[in-house]
Amino acid sequence: MGNKKDYGPEPLSLNPNTITTRTLHSDVSPRSSTSDNLLQLELEDHYDIIKDLGKGTYGKVILARCKETDTKVALKILPKLTTKQREFKREFNYSYYLSPHYNIVDTYNVVFETNTSFIFAQEYTPLGDLFDAIPPQIGMAEKDAKTVIQQVASALDFMHSKNLVHRDIKPENILIFEPDFSRVKLMDFGMTKKDGVLVRKINGSIPYTPPEICEAVRNEGIVVRVENDIWALGVLLFCMLTGNFPWENADIGDMYFKEFVVWQRRKSTKIPSQWRKFTPRLMRFFRKCLDIKIDKRCPVREIFKYINDPWLVNQRRSGTPISEEERQLGDSDSDNPMGELTSILQNHGIDTHVDKHYRDRRISEWLLSL
Repeated sequence: MGNKKDYGPEPLSLNPNTITTRTLHSDVSPRSSTSDNLLQLELEDHYDIIKDLGKGTYGKVILARCKETDTKVALKILPKLTTKQREFKREFNYSYYLSPHYNIVDTYNVVFETNTSFIFAQEYTPLGDLFDAIPPQIGMAEKDAKTVIQQVASALDFMHSKNLVHRDIKPENILIFEPDFSRVKLMDFGMTKKDGVLVRKINGSIPYTPPEICEAVRNEGIVVRVENDIWALGVLLFCMLTGNFPWENADIGDMYFKEFVVWQRRKSTKIPSQWRKFTPRLMRFFRKCLDIKIDKRCPVREIFKYINDPWLVNQRRSGTPISEEERQLGDSDSDNPMGELTSILQNHGIDTHVDKHYRDRRISEWLLSL
């Protein structure tokens, strides 16, 4: 994605109970405080409530206008009945710490409490989240999916470089700031934890949940890993390009997941039916990021190697059908020179699944033309 934005000086601490030191210019509140020194305010005294933006298990987000500055903000409200103060501090701290990244939603230095809730302020976008931008059963245009996934991957790569794991990657947590998707931002760090931390499984599974978590039983200890996010990123990409989930649960009892596992483990060369719209190059990435063995999953930045390749079969540059030989070459490991050669030749208009002598002649003509 080119040069990364200058993120500014490193915060003094990543202790979730201690607010990091950073300045954000935001005239969205008459006063500000830190999570260690919360101001006790009445919400209605300082903000006009416009509407609810979203509700979740742990709280809700509302659109509000600051009475003193006439600025619209998104206020995240976490009820004290279900949220411990240390949990609120952790979410605000991580949100504030990460928000200088270009593709992470801005969290302002506005944090306070009421009699019933903890509240902090974030930037607002009228364009909503990615979930509503994905046409069901159809999916997004390839160019739009590429634009989005690059930015989400950049945000995750930044988080992972700080040893932080988002743990809740899904379209609802990606905000859209431009109609052409040229700027999207990752949000909601309520589940964010440090890499290597032990947590207990308390929730059920969703299609983005990796198999190592799906297999755990309730209250079982789970080690948080950055590879959890990488799995979710792969599922997110599938959803963007198809408008469907690849499976309901990443559990062997799910027939669609089982079919994928058989292919992923190379026990069959047959591409699962719901994956056949993807080119061999993209299937190579899916095989890497959706590896059942967590230690074999690729880093999130691996996606950048595939951005310039065709991803959907009906949008391939050559306009020709994919042969079984080409599938096997494109699906091979990244260090296989034949797979890389096939991709290069295709990009120069050389048909790689025709008569060998004809192919050799075309290669010779191409080399001579250079």
